[in-house]
Amino acid sequence: MIQQVINFLGCRTPDVWLATAVQQLELLLLDHAYCEKKAASTAINLMFRYPQHAHLLHVMSRLAREELRHFEQVLQILQQRGLRFRPLKPGNYAKALHQHCRTAEPERLVDQLLIGAIIEARSCERFAALVEHLPVDLANFYMRLVKAEARHFEVYLELAETIAQTDLAARIGYFIAIEQALILQPEAEFRFHSGLPMGREISDAKRT
Repeated sequence: MIQQVINFLGCRTPDVWLATAVQQLELLLLDHAYCEKKAASTAINLMFRYPQHAHLLHVMSRLAREELRHFEQVLQILQQRGLRFRPLKPGNYAKALHQHCRTAEPERLVDQLLIGAIIEARSCERFAALVEHLPVDLANFYMRLVKAEARHFEVYLELAETIAQTDLAARIGYFIAIEQALILQPEAEFRFHSGLPMGREISDAKRT
């Protein structure tokens, strides 16, 4: 499953990001909590915007509940570590992807679902990459999330294909190229989906 996700994304998370994540564990967990909350919000917003798609309503309802459960679990981990959930400026990753959505329907919905698939795939890939670098309790939690994020990736992709009723290879390639640029570009602020930490070497950034 993880290899399928990596093949879809076309590139792995650079080692320099992983090294920074271990050093910035509080920030990683805090932004992770916000990511789970945002994922639930995205699913609910799709339900409100597209009530005519019965299958989407059913799938997004289940996904939103699971994302909120993950949010609660990360909050608990923060509390156990004596860390406070606090306001945090969001990263640019999701916003930068959504800027490229088409405006007409159903193309706009298809693009939103493809972006959802990409975000879930990158989350899955990063959880899997982080596991070997984290304390045992956190590594076990992230390993469980690998399976969930892989399933969410498939859900979003299948919904996009069902609604589009056409081959999406070119559109997927378009968004994947944008996503890879975001992952591999230098970025000043560290976040769960941020690019290369500013000032770090990038020689290993393009390994596949």
